[in-house]
Amino acid sequence: MAVSAAAANEATTSAGALDRLLDATRPGMDLVNAMILERARSHVELVPEVARYLIDAGGKRLRPMLTIAASMLFGRADGSEVNFAAAVEFMHNATLLHDDVVDESEMRRGRAAARMIWGNQASVLVGDFLLGQAFMMMVDTSNVEALRVISKAATIIAEGEVLQLAKTRDLTTSAAEYDEVIGAKTATLFEAATEVGAMAGGANAAGREALRLYGRELGFAFQLVDDVLDYRGESGVLGKNTGDDLREGKMTLPVILALQTATPAEREVLVGALGKVDAGEAQLMQAVAIFNRHDTLGRTIEQAGVHARRAREALKPLPPSEMKSLLGEIAEFTVARAY
Repeated sequence: MAVSAAAANEATTSAGALDRLLDATRPGMDLVNAMILERARSHVELVPEVARYLIDAGGKRLRPMLTIAASMLFGRADGSEVNFAAAVEFMHNATLLHDDVVDESEMRRGRAAARMIWGNQASVLVGDFLLGQAFMMMVDTSNVEALRVISKAATIIAEGEVLQLAKTRDLTTSAAEYDEVIGAKTATLFEAATEVGAMAGGANAAGREALRLYGRELGFAFQLVDDVLDYRGESGVLGKNTGDDLREGKMTLPVILALQTATPAEREVLVGALGKVDAGEAQLMQAVAIFNRHDTLGRTIEQAGVHARRAREALKPLPPSEMKSLLGEIAEFTVARAY
């Protein structure tokens, strides 16, 4: 799908929104990052070694930033947002360690996955350590309701991962079933991140619900764009090998849509590459050509745009503020990453 000048301009503008969010949340995120480093410590030498390897690779830490931003939105932050944000980041990193083992991934965040250096056993166990620390940070705030939100999210995320595993290379997977997968494994953590942030900021029930819905829709948009980037991104930017979803047999939306309208010959190509761990560049390009002929990447981006608009609409009941506007722009940034 060709990138229009308007789309390119929107992508540049949206990237600026991310920079502004980084600046706006910097004081809170400095405290979060300090807590992350402190809680990654252990007297068992291998634990901090593996944990720090993944944590130091960084990324933008969007999820904990959203927790801090949500608390700032309501203006009555009580300090618990730092614990909540650090817990969200630990949960995210734990799922990455576990996912790489399940998916047998070789790359994570632009370098060798932890499992490639320390093995699967260490990756799983350190992931468990990070989950334990996440719950300890939540307990330290004595906020039982926020702990309930995070605990429920952890359960749903695990269910989503199992469901995705069950759907691996299942050619009957529908778009609705894939929505269920990404709603559980991706959107749930975004939802929890923004909801507990609102709670820390002193939001009332309506404000908390607005941020919960915002986070959920944002999570859907984020994952759908990631599905597209797996076939269009550059490995160094994406943080993993381009086409890994295809090699792992993942039934993402571009694949599901293509199988619905593909010719018998095209379907044979897709089925032959799906789940083939040694699929090369030629097979990947054949699959992408089929996606382009049926515009499944474009249609996936359109669906991401629907969720981004819903995220913005979720914020409408809230009074005008600079942070409200910025969070709306972040929804646009999530989709603009595809361009």
